[in-house]
Parts: sequence; C-alpha cells; structure tokens
Amino acid sequence: MCNEYLENGFGLTGKTVVITGGGGTLGSAMGAGMAAAGANIILWDLRREALDEKAKMIAEACGDAKRAGAVTVDLMDEKAIAGALKESAAKYGRVDVLLNACGGNRGKCALVDQSVADYEFVLKLNLIAGCLAPTKAFAKYWMENKIKGSIINIASMSSYIPLSGVWAYDAAKAAVMNQTMAYAKELAPHGIRVNAIAPGFFLADQNRALLINEKTGEPTARGKLVLSKTPYGRFGDPAELAGAAIFLSCNAADFVCGVTLPVDGAYLCDSI
Repeated sequence: MCNEYLENGFGLTGKTVVITGGGGTLGSAMGAGMAAAGANIILWDLRREALDEKAKMIAEACGDAKRAGAVTVDLMDEKAIAGALKESAAKYGRVDVLLNACGGNRGKCALVDQSVADYEFVLKLNLIAGCLAPTKAFAKYWMENKIKGSIINIASMSSYIPLSGVWAYDAAKAAVMNQTMAYAKELAPHGIRVNAIAPGFFLADQNRALLINEKTGEPTARGKLVLSKTPYGRFGDPAELAGAAIFLSCNAADFVCGVTLPVDGAYLCDSI
C-alpha cells in the first residue's frame, strides 16, 4: 500500500517532461532525477552536441534509452517552438510538464559599464526564451487538448535580493518570479499549474569560474562570500534540485500553484 501511494502520488511514470536549456548542467540534472522517478525526458537546446551528451547521461541514469530524447530548437523563435512541441508530443503521445531551464548571464560589471546590448540579450534569454515563449506554446497546446499540465520556471536568489554586478540577470529573474504568479492565476482555471524553483548557488558552466579558482580549486573571493552567507556551508550539487522538480511535477502537488520554492541551503535565511 505504501509503495502504491508513493508511486501514484509522487512518481512520474507515464508523464513526459520537456526541459528547455536541457544541454546545461542544472536542467539535465533535474531531468536525470525526473527520469529516475519514471518520466520520459525530452531535452530542448540549440547545442546539438550538448543535447546528445546530456540525453545519454539521462538514459544511463534511468536505465532506458527509450525514455530520453532531444530536440534542437531556437527558443527565440516561436515557430520553431511550435514545431519542437509537435515533434515532442508525437514521440510519447503527449507532453505533461514543461521545465523552463533555459537562462544565463553575460559577465559582471559596474552599473556605468553595463552594455545595453548585453542587458537586452540577458533579458531576452531569461525572460523570453526562458519563460514567456515556451509557456505560451505549451499553455495553448494543453488548453486545446484539455491536458492538466505543469510548468516549472527557474527563478534565482536574485529574484528576491539583487546580486551585485549582474544587472540584467537580477531584473530578469525578479520578473520570472513575478510572471510565475501571473501565469498561475491565468492558467489555473484550465487545470494548468505554474510554479518555480529558485536555486541557491550551484556550480554550473555559467558560474563556475566566478565561484571557483580553476587553478587551485579553491573558492574565489566571491565564492567565499557566497559560502559565508550560506548556512549550509557549501555550494549545492545540481542533483539536489531534482527533488523539488519531481515534487512540483507530481500528482500529489496538484493544488500547489503560483509558488517559488527556494533550494538554497538556507541562503535566504542568513542574518546576524
């Protein structure tokens, strides 16, 4: 009885998950955990080599190559998104979950040195490609097919408190948390849930050099500052995001809608 309850409530068997930015460290790590919980995983990204590498990793993690796929797609192109969604739905019959893991940043600088072109790029990457454009397509697909889907956006610690020197990233991630609530209100009457995960500091391709000295393997000055403000005393392991992603996708969370869940080693709790 216990196993049946856990499988029906918290397992993902039979569900298909599309992960945008799936060629990245965090998206693929969540995908591996969700596959281990029973889901079919389809990774979306522009980088074919990264997609193939991560799809192979997920297939090995769940022990079934048939449950891991990949689609090359430009998330700035709405027609390309529509085509990728059609292809993904055809692969397993339908899609149940969208994990918007596409995002990133370009450098760190003083406000007076911020390039407007870079600012616009980071906004579009995180807020348009990483949130709005895929959500529009999936919401329409689910409403037309009467599917109770689930969307998980990726927010950030900077959604709550801006991080120094990453102006566009701060603005975009604050907007992602705002939009998560707005989308939840709009789509809940259709049975579509929208939530977000706010990762603390996890070592990934985009921030590793900022937090870790590549020559010594020791934390940089910024890395030490982050650790000093993280009560858990370490950086997160990408695999530790999987539990939150599984929970927000599962049947047991059917009434959880509009929340942003921090996974941060108590970073947001730090005080004197």
